[in-house]
Amino acid sequence: MAFNNQPKPDDRSDNAEKLQAMIEDTTENIAKAEQSLEFTDSEQQRQQIEAKNQRRRESIDSFKAEIQDET
Repeated sequence: MAFNNQPKPDDRSDNAEKLQAMIEDTTENIAKAEQSLEFTDSEQQRQQIEAKNQRRRESIDSFKAEIQDET
């Protein structure tokens, strides 16, 4: 039994679209997290949410830079 292990072709034609969708999803997650801040009394939880949103913003910046590279 012979195996034909060929790599899949590298298709990057829709990378910019996928990255834009990731930006939109991440932006939506930031908004939801900020809404949840209104309902928390825990300072620790508040700090965790704010830190996570900061990481999300950094990811968005990276996605935007990657879109620039793709176009």
